[in-house]
Amino acid sequence: MTFSSLTFLFLFFPITFLLYAVIRNQTARNIILAVASLVFYAFGEPVAVMIMLISIVLNYLFGRAASGHRYDKIAVVLAVLLNIGMLIVYKYTGFFTEILNAVFRLDLPVPHIRLPIGISFFTFQGLSYVIDVYREKKNVQKNLFSVLLYISFFPQLIAGPIVRYNDIAAQIRDREFSADRISRGIRRFLYGLAKKVLIANQMGLLADKVFSFSGSQLSTAAAWLGAVCYTLQIFFDFCGYSDMAIGLGCVFGFDFRENFNYPFIAPSIQDFWRRWHISLSTWFKEYVYIPLGGNRKGNVRTTLNKWIVFFLTGLWHGASFTFILWGLWHGLWQMLETYQIVPTKKRWFKPFGHVYTLLVVVIGFVFFRADTLTQGFSMIRSMFTPSVGTAAVTGEIFALCAPTALISFGAALLFSTPVFRVLRQKAETKGSADLYNTWAYIASLLLFGLSVLSLVSSSYNPFIYFRF
Repeated sequence: MTFSSLTFLFLFFPITFLLYAVIRNQTARNIILAVASLVFYAFGEPVAVMIMLISIVLNYLFGRAASGHRYDKIAVVLAVLLNIGMLIVYKYTGFFTEILNAVFRLDLPVPHIRLPIGISFFTFQGLSYVIDVYREKKNVQKNLFSVLLYISFFPQLIAGPIVRYNDIAAQIRDREFSADRISRGIRRFLYGLAKKVLIANQMGLLADKVFSFSGSQLSTAAAWLGAVCYTLQIFFDFCGYSDMAIGLGCVFGFDFRENFNYPFIAPSIQDFWRRWHISLSTWFKEYVYIPLGGNRKGNVRTTLNKWIVFFLTGLWHGASFTFILWGLWHGLWQMLETYQIVPTKKRWFKPFGHVYTLLVVVIGFVFFRADTLTQGFSMIRSMFTPSVGTAAVTGEIFALCAPTALISFGAALLFSTPVFRVLRQKAETKGSADLYNTWAYIASLLLFGLSVLSLVSSSYNPFIYFRF
């Protein structure tokens, strides 16, 4: 089940919300949310829900052990082995087997293990909980049910943002449920839904069509169209889902941290990663980069630590060399900026900073989307060498550029900038905040209507981060 499905919008969420609103006891409300979360996950993963429950129970026990002083280090080691081991088994077994077969010329059978949805997210949350308890003993939760709710809470379960237990521990015990929070949360949810359905899905149709052909069949214009559309698709797909998660959390009294902050206006790759998938980059910074030594052990060690983090960031996204190359690609430009080989701090470079950053990001996402490295390099070649491609293919691709697609493309460019945040700030400065909010609520309802019409009329509604 996804937030952008009709089942969620008109069945699951209304029932969960009504039960939550009618019952006033905080413990009972937590039970409702926990049960709803398990139903939400089991709707698409009836078997994998047991894997998640086992993970939750074991992380809870490791947390209890890590809160002491006798077995705390052993508990952390076991938690790392459990959570990373689960990822390796379910996500990377086939990939590593293929590598062994290729390197050592073996003929081992390649297992095809179904990847439980959201495993990359709930294992990271469980691991961060145990590590935080180890670092700060007082943060241990003795109530198993609270840990279950923290990890399985359906708004952030399958695609984040990755939430640290310390950030919502107090809210699990006591939180506000008010008309103001409900209205703000639903408005945020509807904006996210529109980003996903009206922008990401439209960009995805174009991107999928382009990437269904080989690079040699594509004209230069078609290759660039596919690369840019996929870049916009993955941003609005994931940013929209994060908006929906944050909005749902707000409705039920939880405050999640922002996960995106207009990354396409970044003037450097370093700044891009301060704005893109913030919860993931923060996780790797807190639990990998800093423990490795961060930037405290000289330039060479700092560079190595960054390369390790970006290699793992790429590998986290998927068991493929395309994802690894994407991570290392970003690590390369981070390194070049650190040593000022790319002079991002020079005043004369600033006018070119945004163009440079977007170019690096778009090229990186070509490999991220490509099925193989060969396809990725073929696409890049078509983008940067004049090519007319195959006439039939070019016609088939540009035939999809209907008015709705062009409107969505224009909206994507507009919403990639903080134009509405600036307008809201000006309205607040001029004392017109109430008028702005009124129009914002009206706009959210109109977008909801358009989103539902789109969902009813089209069966195309993929979600990119289900792959991870």
